[in-house]
Amino acid sequence: MIILGIDPGIAIVGYGLIEILGNRYSLLEYGTIQTKPEFSTDERLEIICRELEAVIEPYQPEEAAFEKLFHEKNTKTFINVAQARGVEVLACKTKGLRVYEYTPLQVKQALTSYGRASKHQMQESVKRILNLDGIPKPDDAADALAIAICHGYSNIMTL
Repeated sequence: MIILGIDPGIAIVGYGLIEILGNRYSLLEYGTIQTKPEFSTDERLEIICRELEAVIEPYQPEEAAFEKLFHEKNTKTFINVAQARGVEVLACKTKGLRVYEYTPLQVKQALTSYGRASKHQMQESVKRILNLDGIPKPDDAADALAIAICHGYSNIMTL
């Protein structure tokens, strides 16, 4: 099974593609989609949609896992990220992927068995599980890989 993990955002969208064969997890690709703040919101959303579809196309993942949004104190930021997440979910659904979501606590517990794991502990877990030489960078991409791995472990909450 191929899973796409997504760390939602409008300025930076982290993504990671993993393949699961039996109990073996392998890295296929990871990276970020970035948009510039000088672009209008609709232009940024269009860029995210196009680039995410381009990431999906060659790998044909079956499922996508997203980090569940939590309301931030900055309402404008929250609304922009929520709009971007909606576009990201729609891009996945348009490509035929089943979509799931996980809270940060669920991701941390799945990868480290500790809900208050540090970012470094999470990154080390991603490195170990995917048998990588180093920690994936940037952080947004490492987070997306963690979300994909969490989905592989649990696969329980549909969006």
